[in-house]
Amino acid sequence: MSEPILRMVNISKDFSGVRALDDVSVDVAPGEVHAICGENGAGKSTLMKVLSGVYPTGSYEGEIEFEGRPVDFKSINDSEAEGIVIIHQELALSPYLSIAENIFLGNEVQSRGVIDWHGTNREAQLLLARVGLDESPATKVFELGVGKQQLVEIAKALSKRVKLLILDEPTAALNDEDSDHLLDLIDQLRGQGITCIIISHKLREVRRIADTVTIIRDGKTIETLDARSGDATEARIIRAMVGRDLNSMFPPREPAIGPEIFRVEHWTVHHPVDTTRVVVDDASFHVNAGEIVGFAGLMGAGRTELAMSIFGRTYGSNVSGKAFKNGEEIQLRTVDEAIGHGLAYATEDRKRYGLNLIGDITVNISAAALGRLAKFGVIDRFREYKVADSYRYKMNIKAPSVSVITGKLSGGNQQKVVLGKWIFSGPDILILDEPTRGIDVGAKYEIYGIINELAAQGKAVIVISSELPEVIGLADRIYTISEGRISGEVARADATQENLMHYMTAGRN
Repeated sequence: MSEPILRMVNISKDFSGVRALDDVSVDVAPGEVHAICGENGAGKSTLMKVLSGVYPTGSYEGEIEFEGRPVDFKSINDSEAEGIVIIHQELALSPYLSIAENIFLGNEVQSRGVIDWHGTNREAQLLLARVGLDESPATKVFELGVGKQQLVEIAKALSKRVKLLILDEPTAALNDEDSDHLLDLIDQLRGQGITCIIISHKLREVRRIADTVTIIRDGKTIETLDARSGDATEARIIRAMVGRDLNSMFPPREPAIGPEIFRVEHWTVHHPVDTTRVVVDDASFHVNAGEIVGFAGLMGAGRTELAMSIFGRTYGSNVSGKAFKNGEEIQLRTVDEAIGHGLAYATEDRKRYGLNLIGDITVNISAAALGRLAKFGVIDRFREYKVADSYRYKMNIKAPSVSVITGKLSGGNQQKVVLGKWIFSGPDILILDEPTRGIDVGAKYEIYGIINELAAQGKAVIVISSELPEVIGLADRIYTISEGRISGEVARADATQENLMHYMTAGRN
């Protein structure tokens, strides 16, 4: 058996007295894909930041060996010089520079101290071909989708003669097609002798691509499994991640569905810039009190656009159609108007639109309903704190106090803050857009429990999700969307991935 290319031995790391890593040890074999799994906040990303020099030598305890010798990385430049490159979940590309400029930023192709643009574009073209991206090196990055931007990041890593590539949640924001392409590329890199470490919550992808799986829980190494031998079953990984068996991915629920509470009729939305383009076409649907209704569709089908246009017309132009609450027509022309009628919308992009990441938990929980905390126009800060603290307790937000900055929370806890914010606004209708994107199985289970509780309180809940098992597991009834039109309505008892996909790909008549 070959010696490991990487050994991390007894790594411990503290933040203000809180132990994030506690004697973590990991061995990575050369040329393998090594997956690291764990719940949000388990310490996975912290461990990779220690490895890559983001947290320099001296800020942690333990030893790192690379290619058989001890290494001390004082910065990310030191680790890259050794061939260790990390691609973070939040991509580090400059949107207004070209693909070629991004690939060689800080690593410019030069001739006598002057950038060789011809050589830059030539080398970039070779790297793009290597990652399977058919784009001109002169294309600006903002013109690319997220999947293609991931490929640019990998091309950038290859330009640094990478030996060990670390990918942190590489498919979190990708659709199925882009995810499959990226996993195929990782497989190709393995065939070229490049070692990869992948952090992912998507266990099906982990089992598909990984040779070895290490599970971390509460900052400690739990176990390392040989995925090729069949040891790394989904049930075993989940049990190691959360410390218990999850006999079902979804909490038990007995629906108590009441009368209709919300209806939309003939809703049509045009693109905000190209006003001739119809994005949502004559959509009609309804939701009952105590009911969870799923919306399923391929990327670009119009699910999010439909939700945002309903929620105060935050998307689109030339919006037409009617909305009814408890049988009476209501107007939803602004966000304030939508909130006033009891609607809430938890966005799919919590970091960009859902949270104030530099604000604390208190500020975020109260943001959508400050009027409920004000008297004569002045906010009662003590009451605001008490409300936020009550949601921290009820929703099991893992933070020592509500004074913690929200951007420092794990993804699952951030999502709980988003939900807490909208629940505090007192809605009757909640639209939850990708409510579990980028969070681990344990946190998902807790989020599902919150969604079930909202339905049990008589709320009408709409769940938009790209994960068909999630839609099927949660929803009482499912609408499918294809090319902006509602293409099907399926009862829970009849819902399978196959028949949903049939409606999702139906296209126009």
